Amino acid sequence: QVQLVESGGGLVQTGGSLRLTCVGSGDTFSNYYIGWFRQGQGKEREFVAAVSYGGAMTFSGESVKGRFSISRDNAKNLVILIMNNLTPEDTAVYSCAAGSTSGFPRTAVTTTSGYNSWGRGTQVTVSS
Repeated sequence: QVQLVESGGGLVQTGGSLRLTCVGSGDTFSNYYIGWFRQGQGKEREFVAAVSYGGAMTFSGESVKGRFSISRDNAKNLVILIMNNLTPEDTAVYSCAAGSTSGFPRTAVTTTSGYNSWGRGTQVTVSS
């Protein structure tokens, strides 16, 4: 299975931006769709965004639509999450995950059950 490592988290002020990266290794990266999830302190894990195997299709969670965007570069085994107009409510540990359910169905890729490899996460903190 693919191994994933996230980076790019940090402290940012309200209204700022961050760029998170997820790098894969150990298997053919394009065999997996990649999703980002986040979990704030005391909160349930929440779907953020996902990108299909080749990058042609994406889904985003309702709370980040219009602010976050996801893309991938399979030549570099890389997925990027651009986060704009951040608010304190975006504070969380952000984790990327890999899944392989055929067809990239929304019902699978927007839930944790659609993934079988997870990175350790990167902390994002947005100050008010």
